Amino acid sequence: MTRGEGEPLRVAVLGCSGSIGTQTLDVCRRHPERLRVVALSVNAQTSALVSAAREFGARHVAVSSPDRAGDPCLSELPADCELLSGPEAAAELAALPDVDVVVNALVGFAGMHAGYVALGRGKTLAYANKESIVCGGELLMPLVRPGKLIPVDSEHSAIFQCLVGERDADLRRIWLTCSGGPFYGRTREDLATVSAADALAHPTWTMGSKITIDCSTLMNKGLEVIEAHHLFGVDIDAISVLIHRQSKIHSMVEFSDGVVKAQLGASDMRAPIQYALSYPERWEAAADTVDWWGCEPLTFDTPDLDTFGCLRLACDAGRVGGTLPCAMNAANEVANAGFRQGMCGFLDIERIVSRVMDQTSVERVESLEQLDRVDTLARERASAVLAEVRG
Repeated sequence: MTRGEGEPLRVAVLGCSGSIGTQTLDVCRRHPERLRVVALSVNAQTSALVSAAREFGARHVAVSSPDRAGDPCLSELPADCELLSGPEAAAELAALPDVDVVVNALVGFAGMHAGYVALGRGKTLAYANKESIVCGGELLMPLVRPGKLIPVDSEHSAIFQCLVGERDADLRRIWLTCSGGPFYGRTREDLATVSAADALAHPTWTMGSKITIDCSTLMNKGLEVIEAHHLFGVDIDAISVLIHRQSKIHSMVEFSDGVVKAQLGASDMRAPIQYALSYPERWEAAADTVDWWGCEPLTFDTPDLDTFGCLRLACDAGRVGGTLPCAMNAANEVANAGFRQGMCGFLDIERIVSRVMDQTSVERVESLEQLDRVDTLARERASAVLAEVRG
């Protein structure tokens, strides 16, 4: 179904009840003449799905969790709204002919299939599901057509914006900024006793619990290094992580002549979300602008790889490539969830990931089915190590 000239972009929001999903809906709410929400998915938050479907008049919705597909509230969906359910339901939305743009705000490895389908069908993929690129970049990137893959992560959106109009051959280094998380400056002895509640207190961003824990271990930055490696065709060692506590510079690129370009702005995810939906245009601001006259001083530091070993592990996995990043990501998802549930300590996240990486036989990436197997095996191994840690 072809969109008529001048008609709004038809948007599917996968993971519409999460942090990125709800902020995407806010951007759509601000631009009804430009954006029309036609499809929505959740894992289990069916009441939020129904509320959004009724507000935006969505024609298609999906519930990924089979246990929630029969929730009574789903009877309140609009009369003409199609309901899909099951693990593949979000990917089915990504394939719909009346969808122009897929916002992939799913959490973790589960989002890879939907991204693969969206790119294969020629949709524009505005993605915040970094795990898709970390695990399957070698499969996904060859599917990308010009202008069809727009990053939503604030750092990668910044790099993308800095590279508009530039020649790839002139890019020398990416400076990937990092807030440092809630434990910046702590020692490993300090970290041995921190709680999940401590780790969830991020200093500058409001995000979902999984990614917030990843930020506290700096694993999130490691995933973003691998993501940037695939997105921008830059070697892992040409991507430098830069601690920037104020989160005003969202990343920088350095060119062969030594010139550095940076993208600056407020710590508000609606700005990169909107840019992903408006590209190559710029619409009126969705986020508050920064008062640069009253802005606090901007500071920079190097990351402490000895204390925050997850960043080192992720970079090591990115250098090796193949299926190792997929196994590393799976182990981290298990360990991250274990820490949030009180099943292990903060430093055990790094230990579990390291053990699983050591146990992984690296293969060349060949298919989604292969990555599914790697993911499953790594989760089993991580669960076994987690059980050892629990004693």
